[in-house]
Amino acid sequence: MITLVRRAAVLGALGATLAACGTATEAPRAPRPAPTASAAAPSEPAPSRPPTLAPGPAGLTPVFEHGPRAREKTVALTFDADMTADQGPRAAAGERFDNPRLIATLRKLKVPATVFMTGRWAEEYPDEARSIGRDPRFEIANHSYSHYAYTDDCYGLPTVPKERMRSDVERAYTAFEKAGVRNAMPYFRFPGGCYDKAALEELTATGVTAVQWDVVSGDAFATDADAVARQVLDGVRPGSVVVMHCTRSAAPVTEEVVRTVVPELRRRGYRFVKVSELIGASDGGR
Repeated sequence: MITLVRRAAVLGALGATLAACGTATEAPRAPRPAPTASAAAPSEPAPSRPPTLAPGPAGLTPVFEHGPRAREKTVALTFDADMTADQGPRAAAGERFDNPRLIATLRKLKVPATVFMTGRWAEEYPDEARSIGRDPRFEIANHSYSHYAYTDDCYGLPTVPKERMRSDVERAYTAFEKAGVRNAMPYFRFPGGCYDKAALEELTATGVTAVQWDVVSGDAFATDADAVARQVLDGVRPGSVVVMHCTRSAAPVTEEVVRTVVPELRRRGYRFVKVSELIGASDGGR
């Protein structure tokens, strides 16, 4: 059963990161379904649609938190690439919302990962978005265009009006396409992890699976990499989804955390996978 009550204990570590966001300004647009893999050339086999969860009760957008517990020891590292529509001046002044060193480390360690990207981030860093999106080791999923909340009372974030929720998701996919990302996944992470029944209803027409997590890294504004690594290692179980950040200014120790966590989890017998593999292995996957 989909849990509609926000899990404050799990999400609390993200509050500081989310407090700096601005106010949405985009005009409403007609929604369209989340993209599937792009069409193959006539001589190539058509790619299969990424796995998604079946709709929830009354057709609500399904919510995924972790993969199967009883199968092999798999874990998905996910990274939120956060940037809001009002942070352009801060980026122009030199603040870095990307983290190329983190992506390079994931490649060096041969770790697959899922990056939940805002459309505004893709606009600011189109070359990086394209590079990540075209690397088969990674997959890009939707973290909204604006990074504004889809509910009230979500860590001080401004809220997206109900009538703009679907167009906010669509605008992010459009930004990915403009950046050259070919196969953004039909997965969506709510800004702040905050959602309710009304938000799930509004996103039903997009066809996305909402992806939460069961392990909070605590990397938001952290300065002690060892403490963050311990929190991840203490929380991971088979099928876990770990939430971290791909934002240098807001999560400066994440790359160091990855260098600690990856070899230790491998020593414990874990295999790193993308979110799509966990969803595909779930009973509700299709």
